[in-house]
Amino acid sequence: MAIITTHDELPAADARLIDDGLGDANDRAAPLHEVRPLSCVAHGDDGALLGGAIGRRWGTCCELQQLWVEPARRGQGLGSQLLRAFEAHARSQGCRRFYLETFSFQAPAFYARHGYRQAHALDVFPHGIVKFLMTKDDAAAGDAALREAGADS
Repeated sequence: MAIITTHDELPAADARLIDDGLGDANDRAAPLHEVRPLSCVAHGDDGALLGGAIGRRWGTCCELQQLWVEPARRGQGLGSQLLRAFEAHARSQGCRRFYLETFSFQAPAFYARHGYRQAHALDVFPHGIVKFLMTKDDAAAGDAALREAGADS
């Protein structure tokens, strides 16, 4: 028989055991040891951090987990520069498929301008907030460009 308890804040030792157990199960099911970190950052002339992009790659797939720009530098193109640098670095490592999650109050329009498409919208949060899964597939974009070039000839 199991005794089930509920918590608002799980004891740290229990959280570690659950996390480790899930990690072990995942490692047995998939070669997650192949997942590698990926990042790029921007610093000012004075060395201050102005922004950065953090993610991870696995095979030809790359996840952008965080993109941040110092508030005083927003709207000046630095986010676009960071995103392009992050993607270029991922491509140099063999990545061709990209994905990210962003909330409606964050940057879905920004990512759409950079070629990301909405794959899923999770509309379950309070205050009208939506979480978007967005993807970008270089292979599909290249195939579409080839089809368009063929149609023009």
